[in-house]
Amino acid sequence: MSAVTSFPADARPLLEVRQLSQVYNLNRQKLFAPRPKLKVLDSIDFSVRPGEAVGLVGESGSGKTTLTRMLTGVERPGDGQVLYDGVDVWTGGEAHRKLFRRSVQVVLQNPRSSLDPRMRVGTSLLEPLRSLKIEGDHGTRVLEVLDQVGLDKNALERFPHEFSGGQLQRIAIARALMPGPKVLIADEPVSALDVSIQAQVLNLLKDLVRDLGLSLVFIAHDLSVVAYTTSKVYVMSSGKIVEVGKPLDLFRTPQAEATQALVGAVLSVEAGLAGNALA
Repeated sequence: MSAVTSFPADARPLLEVRQLSQVYNLNRQKLFAPRPKLKVLDSIDFSVRPGEAVGLVGESGSGKTTLTRMLTGVERPGDGQVLYDGVDVWTGGEAHRKLFRRSVQVVLQNPRSSLDPRMRVGTSLLEPLRSLKIEGDHGTRVLEVLDQVGLDKNALERFPHEFSGGQLQRIAIARALMPGPKVLIADEPVSALDVSIQAQVLNLLKDLVRDLGLSLVFIAHDLSVVAYTTSKVYVMSSGKIVEVGKPLDLFRTPQAEATQALVGAVLSVEAGLAGNALA
């Protein structure tokens, strides 16, 4: 089941990239030889509207990580634009950059590596507010966000090693929610979790999109996971967007070779019983 859309069909994109390209200079093979170049993104167009859940899938090396760095403002594109609320992130001025940093937050793949093991959860949750210099009742905000991710206040005094993987990912999501973002970028948020826990985190993300009106960018290599969480999917391959469509359409009638490969890699109970899943 894909996510239910709850946004106006004619809404302007909240986060968007236009004709985005990126080229990296590689090490010289010989002393006086020119440095070879690697094009990792090639004229990418991508957007997510208010309240929309969008998926981005592709095999390893397709360019998803580089595009994520652009979407979060970590890396400046070599060519093209990154727009937040219709304004270029890199040329719109410091006030807009500050708004962008607060409004676009990311949840990473491995919560154990994204949380400081020496820091209590309560302190970790306050870090985004302090770094972004957000004023207000921080204590009330912490309790509000904990409730949104299904944790109680007892978690605040504990350290990351005291939690399971699923609980840690809820804490990582809570920390991303602390500044009150408009866009949540989830980069492989369930790939490091047990299968039994993955559905809980996916359902939490769907609930947050519905209840908070968040825009969600869900990045993964597993088309079935993205299809469950999003209403539109972009397929990447070799630094390009090769196909865009609704999840069920991509499952049933994939057009691009890369999409066909992703669909063919999805394991199912029926395929397993037929002896086809790992053939």
